[in-house]
Amino acid sequence: MATPLTQPHQQLLFTQSPLRSPLFKLLFTFILCSIFFIFGSYNSTTSSFTSTNSSAQLHLPNSFCLQINTTHRNPTISLDFASHHSLSLPQESSKSLKPFFLCPKNFTNYTPCHDPFREMQFSTQQVLHKERHCPQDQESIRCLIPSPAGYRKPIPWPKSRDSIWFKNVPYPRLTEYKKSQNWVKLEGDRLVFPGGGTSFPSGVKGYVDEIRRVVPLKSGNIRTVLDTGCGVASFGAALMDYNILTMSLAPRDNHESQVQFALERGLPAMLGVLGTYRLPFPSRSFDMAHCARCLVQWTGYDGLCLLEIDRVLRPGGYWVLSGPPINWKIFYKGWERQAVDLQKEQNDLEDLARRLCWKKVSESNRIAVWRKPTNHVHCIKKIKTWKSPRFCADNNPDAGWYEKMNACITPLPKVSDVHDVAGGALEKWPKRLNAVPPRIKSGKTEGTSIKAFKEDYQLWEKRLSHYKLILKSLFTSKYRNIMDMNAGFGGFAAALSKSPVWVMNVVPSDTKNNTLGIIYERGLIGTYMNWCEAFSTYPRTYDLLHASGVFSMYMDKCDIQDILLEMYRILRPGGAVIIRDHIDVIVKVIDIMERMRWKGKISHSERGPFHPEKVLVVDNSE
Repeated sequence: MATPLTQPHQQLLFTQSPLRSPLFKLLFTFILCSIFFIFGSYNSTTSSFTSTNSSAQLHLPNSFCLQINTTHRNPTISLDFASHHSLSLPQESSKSLKPFFLCPKNFTNYTPCHDPFREMQFSTQQVLHKERHCPQDQESIRCLIPSPAGYRKPIPWPKSRDSIWFKNVPYPRLTEYKKSQNWVKLEGDRLVFPGGGTSFPSGVKGYVDEIRRVVPLKSGNIRTVLDTGCGVASFGAALMDYNILTMSLAPRDNHESQVQFALERGLPAMLGVLGTYRLPFPSRSFDMAHCARCLVQWTGYDGLCLLEIDRVLRPGGYWVLSGPPINWKIFYKGWERQAVDLQKEQNDLEDLARRLCWKKVSESNRIAVWRKPTNHVHCIKKIKTWKSPRFCADNNPDAGWYEKMNACITPLPKVSDVHDVAGGALEKWPKRLNAVPPRIKSGKTEGTSIKAFKEDYQLWEKRLSHYKLILKSLFTSKYRNIMDMNAGFGGFAAALSKSPVWVMNVVPSDTKNNTLGIIYERGLIGTYMNWCEAFSTYPRTYDLLHASGVFSMYMDKCDIQDILLEMYRILRPGGAVIIRDHIDVIVKVIDIMERMRWKGKISHSERGPFHPEKVLVVDNSE
């Protein structure tokens, strides 16, 4: 007979039961956790799969055919940038907005701020009528500028330098008007540019060779040139053989579409005139300025136009003038001018150049060359004995947007030694491109630093590598004329320097940090611009537009649809657009683009999927 357990024995047996041991409790907890984890993972995977395939699409119009590219994750998975509110917000559907229609055919070459009908309202005094006169908001044309009948894909560079399709710029008038001067010829379906001109009837090559005997074109010291009254820009085309970048400038005048011819050839050019307002460039921009019988009144209006050339000419820069009144004793009969008038004109010109402290370097045949001093040390002493012109009291010599010209000399930055170059000496090209610009070294350009400049260089090298993935055609021969609509330090252009392209670097006139002078010190070209207005160019003149932060900048200043319509106007058919901006801004841009019948793709920026800055690419060749 078993002996009954006592109370202590019962307690001991209960305590030592395996079900009550700590080890068993730990094991049991682990098994439960594992079961719940497996069950939860299964549900999460199913939910994620469903979400990816049903609700992760961008909340954008289906008709836009928007695609999302990413190089960081699976490119087939779309990204959801839409906000998810607990309350429905009233939003205007883009489908309810009417699409933009084509403008009438007579708007094929519409240039809003250089409209020949509008200019008739302004005085011809100081050629004010040829300056920019933009339509007011209520006058703006909100339609799509059509291409001319028979428009064809432009002839690629460098063949375009010598010939272009006639139907792309269908103007035979210049071929007849300048027939004897060999500017341009119509041969079959092409316009051919033999290299002639008003001041170089024997050809532009011989003309440039004559200048090269005086000006060191091959030295690397001459990189940026301003050609006023450029004709069809054959002078700028010839200088490309010397690695020189020329900003060709001409008004819209009786010789219709000279600038359009130049841009169709793949040469830098823009509409502009020396008249009432300063040119849209900073001071000390160009290594050389040139005029070949450009019909500018250099000594009229107290010498305003030559004083403006002095403002934009770099210290030690050259001014080249050919045609009347140079060497008038030999050529006055051919010019059908009175000798006495030409003699006075040249005397006045020589006197004005002397009072600017310029030194005459040479005068031979039809060409005269002057050189600007490298600083104003001696000039300050001499000018005290002259009544005019005086040094300007203006403390912003770089202002160049609707800024009236004044009859005064723009003072150069002070130097400590008579042999110093005012503002700092520049490296020879191509070292100039990536060397720290003097305007940054001096610390006088607000919002800039050497560190920021170097970081910008590295950033654009990285960005360009990223662009290779999202716009592969960027590094083909497809593009020649490129515009950077918000250029900063010119990093995008610098990164493209080894490609056969040129870049118009635009610095918004109302930006906080004026970097256009820095861009020119790098050996690049550009202009000021307010994107609430139209650019000074003809339609269909740029192959690629790059807009970094442009729409964020102007969102509260004007209607961004007008900026997009302007981009449509100046972009060539088959061209491309790259827009970098915050995703919220890009979504607004896309709504307008749909109405323009442009298709685009959004990609992450090089900063990755978690950064709000995205890149929208429109490739119209697809």
